[in-house]
Amino acid sequence: MEVSSLRIFLSVAECGGISAAAEQLHYVQSNVTARIKKLEQELGAALFVRRSRGMSLTAAGRVLKEYAERILRLELQAVDAVRGTLESGGTVRLGSMETTMAIRLPTILKQLHGELPNADISVSTGRTEGLVQDVLEGRLDCAYVGGPVEHPELVSEVAFEEELVLVSARQGVPEDVLLVFRSGCVYRARAEQWLREEGKLPYTVMEYGTLEGILGCVDAGLGRTLMPRAVVERSAFRVEVEVTPIPRHIAHIQTLLVRRDDTPLSGAMRKLIELTEAERSKGPLAS
Repeated sequence: MEVSSLRIFLSVAECGGISAAAEQLHYVQSNVTARIKKLEQELGAALFVRRSRGMSLTAAGRVLKEYAERILRLELQAVDAVRGTLESGGTVRLGSMETTMAIRLPTILKQLHGELPNADISVSTGRTEGLVQDVLEGRLDCAYVGGPVEHPELVSEVAFEEELVLVSARQGVPEDVLLVFRSGCVYRARAEQWLREEGKLPYTVMEYGTLEGILGCVDAGLGRTLMPRAVVERSAFRVEVEVTPIPRHIAHIQTLLVRRDDTPLSGAMRKLIELTEAERSKGPLAS
């Protein structure tokens, strides 16, 4: 069973069909079909259910998918180790909440690139729930997420302490409209907890995909949101919005840096952890 065949298998599983996988991999369809058939023959089991509108995994296919993801993750780690990148830099696939990316990471990433110019660093943003899943499934090496996070396969370290505040326009704000990120965001969960505890029910939720979208609509008076104080103080809207403290048990939240416990620490990841600790030791961000 070849690693390249497992890569093709995972692509077909992800895309739901041969043609889409072939396009993603830049292969001809007949090659992809042949590799899947060969893999099924080697394993003595059908891996996909073929339907007119695509392909889905069989029970055997789902089992193989779990192992294939592990094997490919180990392959990447082996390549990193053989090339000596655990000491000289290597790669980091980093995930981050949008708020952390906006206010915390620019300084850290600048230092990281300066000290390890040959390191391969990529950053993607998302919501805590999705980022944690991406780390668990090996699509990310580590991620900055909202705490708490407890999972037996994860190692987490406190990266930053944040204070959530209520943010609204200075005039004419509907108190029953909450502007939030989509489901899976810890700030949204805290906002909904706060509304329940304050007895401000029912309320209307307006979902947004970006930090700028939320702050812009708050500034326009469409509703209110909970956001780290440092985000508001650094944003272009801080003069136009009103910031109100909320109870500490809701306001206090930790940003964690999480990674799988079996992920080797490349030089770049070690430096990232070191720079994060140094940034945290400076205390709250200055406005």
